[in-house]
Parts: sequence; structure tokens; C-alpha cells
Amino acid sequence: MYQMTETPPPFRKIVVAFDSFKGCLSAEAACRAAAEGIQAVCPKAAVVQLPLSDGGEGLVACVRQMLPTVDRYLTVHGPLMEPVRCSYALSADGKTAYMEMAAASGLTLVPEDKRNPLKTTTYGVGEMMADAIGLGCERIVMGIGGSATCDAGEGMLKALRDRDCLDTTCRCTVACDVTNPLYGEKGAAYVFAPQKGATPEQVAELDRRLRDFAHRTEQAGIAMPDTANHPGAGAAGGLGYALLAYLHAELRSGIDIVLDLARFDTTIRDADLVITGEGKSDAQTLMGKVPCGVQKRCRQAGIPVWLLSGAIDDDGGLLSDHFDRVHSINENDTRPLARLLLPEVAEENIRKTVRRLMGAELTTMAQATKAISSGT
Repeated sequence: MYQMTETPPPFRKIVVAFDSFKGCLSAEAACRAAAEGIQAVCPKAAVVQLPLSDGGEGLVACVRQMLPTVDRYLTVHGPLMEPVRCSYALSADGKTAYMEMAAASGLTLVPEDKRNPLKTTTYGVGEMMADAIGLGCERIVMGIGGSATCDAGEGMLKALRDRDCLDTTCRCTVACDVTNPLYGEKGAAYVFAPQKGATPEQVAELDRRLRDFAHRTEQAGIAMPDTANHPGAGAAGGLGYALLAYLHAELRSGIDIVLDLARFDTTIRDADLVITGEGKSDAQTLMGKVPCGVQKRCRQAGIPVWLLSGAIDDDGGLLSDHFDRVHSINENDTRPLARLLLPEVAEENIRKTVRRLMGAELTTMAQATKAISSGT
């Protein structure tokens, strides 16, 4: 005689792994709203929340959520050499520092009417690094997004020299998803400097300076000519080049660094579904953004992954080719954009979208089970 057992729930474990919805919701708030939507439909499911960052601005906040850290505060010289109060995170054992170059040399630290990458500097970044080295850190993990600079990292190098830290043995891992070379048409000046306030004439001058710095570095025997063409050398106004040439840094995909810190592969191992998302998803999403990194890891593990974002631009079908479901949380919501961007509205739309999709999925599963049972 066979013993009847209860049918296991279709979703036993679901992982929600969102980036922030910039200007609207933090990654933590997005994950929480999605979890609430899941629990409303699947109360027995275990839901794991993993707020994520792609390694640019938000890296340190993300690390603080995932690891036990100690905050370190200090005053450094900002992009225009003005005093700036900044912080970074230290691992519990004091051996690793997690920092963002934007905390010391970010574009948001410069008023719009004063933005001029001919004048901005990465000196404060070097001061942050020197502070961590002085504390005995053996490794620095740095996000280099959101810079106000185009000085090829010369300011950073000067600050390290001023503090006798340039010849440090501290290892440096850089979160970088930019593949641009140091100079040229696709280099730091021509591609990024206009966003930092540079005029066409200033862009040309900046490119000349970047070339000159690379030439001097090569003449000193510090770098080979192909270092300037290394993918990411042009990141953060050429800071990537200085980190590569002078500190022998490792440039890695930001989201891969974050996913490794989050032990993502271990977390999703027994998951039935992963849900990810961001403020807006389009073709750029597949170029190193959070959902892209999540999707790749899920595909390798054979786990379905849904993409739920504030706005979706998938005219070419690229997103649909990579994700099992692609939906805007604002689908069929005709309210003005300003209203949709309110945090409480975005949170409710995430909850509603998740409830609707989960409900539809459960209905489909139930119908398929019934059809199999009845032999139809």
C-alpha cells in the first residue's frame, strides 16, 4: 500500500536580486517589495533578498549590506582640491578596503557651472588609498564609476607619492565595465569628457594630455605601449590606466565582483526562480549591468530568471532572448512619469507585478498538472 504524501509547492525557494531604480528606489527597497509580492501568492516559499550593484556608484553600500564591515571616515581633497568628507568600508579583519573613487572625485561633487575636466583631479582618490594602506590593508577593491576627472590618474599618483605609498604591495582590484582605451576617438577624453563639462576644444587638449602621460610612462619603463589600449584604461578619465600601469591592478567586471562577494552561485544553487531588475532595461543592460550578470550565472546553473524593471526597451527582442520573462512594472499604468517615479508608487507596482506574474505561473502549473493527471 502506497503512502500518500503532500505535493511539494511549485516554488520552494526564490531569490530576488535587484539593482537600484536610480532616482527612485534603492536596491534594498526593490528587493523588499518583490519579496512581499511573492509572499502574498506563495506564503510557503523561502525568499532570499540580494540587493546588488554593478560595481560603480553604490558598490560600498552594497558591500556594507553583504559583509561585516567598519566605516572609515576622512577628509580629502575633492575634484577641485576643496575639502571633501568621504568614507569607505573596511572588512572586519582590516585587510580589505572597499571604496569608490566618486566619494573623493565624483562628478556630483562639482557644481555644474564649475565642471571642467582640465582642472579636476583624482588627488583625493590617492589620499583615500593611502589612508587604507596606512591602516595595513592588503587589498583595495575600488569602484571607478561617476568620475569628474580626466587626469589619467596623475592626481592619485601624486597623492600616493606624497605619502610614500606608491610602491605599496597592497593589491588593487578595480570594478570596471568600461572597455575604452586611454586615448583616441574611443578614449577617455572623446567619449566621456563632454559629459563632465568639456568643450570640443578642451576634449582635444585632454586627449593630447592623455597621450603625453602614456608616452612619459612608457619612456620610464613603467608600461608597455599596449597598456594604453587595454580594455578599461580609459575608465574614470584614464584612472584605469594609472591603476594598471603603476599599481598593477586587476580590472574586473563590477557585477562579477559583487556577485562573488555575495556568494551568489551558492545562494541560487537550490533556487526554483531568480527575479532581477533595474530602473530601465535596454540593450545596454546586456553590457555588464546587474541583470546581465545575474542572468549569466542563472543560465550556467540552469535556473529560470525573470527581468522586472521600471521601463523596458526591447524592440529588437534581445532581452526576451536572454530572460525567461521580461516585464515593466509600470505596464498599463497610464499615470504621469513623475508619479510613477515616487518610491511608494514604484514599490506598489513591483508588488502588483510580482503577484500577477506569480499567480499566472501557478495557474499554468496547476493546469498542466491537471492535464497530465487526466491524461489529456
